[in-house]
Amino acid sequence: MSHSINLPRIMEIGKNSRSKLPDILKSLGAKNPLIITDKMMVSLGYIEKIQQLLKEAEIYADYFDETIPEPTSGSIAAGVQHVKSHHYDAIIAVGGGSPIDSAKAISILGKFGGEIRDYKFPRQVNETGLPIIAIPTTAGTGSECTRFTIITDDQTSEKMLCAGLGFLPVAAIIDYELTMSLPARTTADTGIDALTHAIEAYVSKKANAYSDAQAIAAMKLIGPNLQTVYHQPDNEIAREKMMLGSTLAGIAFSNASVALVHGMSRPIGAFFHVPHGLSNAMLLPMITSYSIQAAPERYADCAKAIGVANQDDELEIANQKLVQALIHINTDLQVPTLAEFGVSKQTFDDLVQTMAEQALASGSPLNNPRVPSIAEMVSLYQQLW
Repeated sequence: MSHSINLPRIMEIGKNSRSKLPDILKSLGAKNPLIITDKMMVSLGYIEKIQQLLKEAEIYADYFDETIPEPTSGSIAAGVQHVKSHHYDAIIAVGGGSPIDSAKAISILGKFGGEIRDYKFPRQVNETGLPIIAIPTTAGTGSECTRFTIITDDQTSEKMLCAGLGFLPVAAIIDYELTMSLPARTTADTGIDALTHAIEAYVSKKANAYSDAQAIAAMKLIGPNLQTVYHQPDNEIAREKMMLGSTLAGIAFSNASVALVHGMSRPIGAFFHVPHGLSNAMLLPMITSYSIQAAPERYADCAKAIGVANQDDELEIANQKLVQALIHINTDLQVPTLAEFGVSKQTFDDLVQTMAEQALASGSPLNNPRVPSIAEMVSLYQQLW
């Protein structure tokens, strides 16, 4: 059986790899790029430095900084209008997953029009929009090398999964130095997001030999370093390993797909504005425990890859260690419960059926080793509280 593997055409990885941006643009024949980012990246001075780098190469770039955390159909509208009213030939996406996801949507809608809901899964969006050079500033989403984007529909509060080669960046610049100033909370949430990507890619029903290799490599990098970067933010060695692990995890799930954690996570983010990585973190121990019986060998491999089980541990022991390690990581990284995050129990109960229906409709739960019914997902959500 063959599998289609899709990657960015160009990847620059390592310290100061951002200096290669002018060369990448020139290789693409791009002379009038737009930087898509958020106001935080502007305030930190990252965008000015990138503009200066490009100016020295006689490339002049505007920037659009109106993207928001957990982007919505409304939030990308201004970016789409901005692209339509100019003659840009490339997009440089700078930031965490939200600016990069926004850039992907803007690239397609800016060229082909319509509403983002027109492009949601199960449609495969293989049209070619403006070429995207993605420069992540977090070690977590892996969006720089995936063929997915996640946008919330303002009208329905549905967090829509959009998939296809049209959303895959042409180039990715993986420079861990850009993560050195991340706040502890962002470091934790994006790091657990990356770990979730690797685990779900490995246990996914769409896993293949290539994605398995990337997922295991990612877990070996993320497992020993996730808590280190949280407690020692200036540890360059750990930051570099987390950044590479995040990218490998992104490659893994982009070529295998995520599963139940992500399917159930998206409605939590859409309805309660919980950051994506944080909602994944809330779910990961419980969903892992629920799913293990359907793929005990795979989950045992995960336990050994992240370094919490011994190579000669029996399956049951390794899997017990995995669940306990995930619970410990959440405790150590101070992951709150939904109640601690401030979610209203009454509102949660009123929405839980809709959340389960939206989770199933996203398609991701069908990739899980153990596929739940909507009633089972309602029960799992209630346990999460």
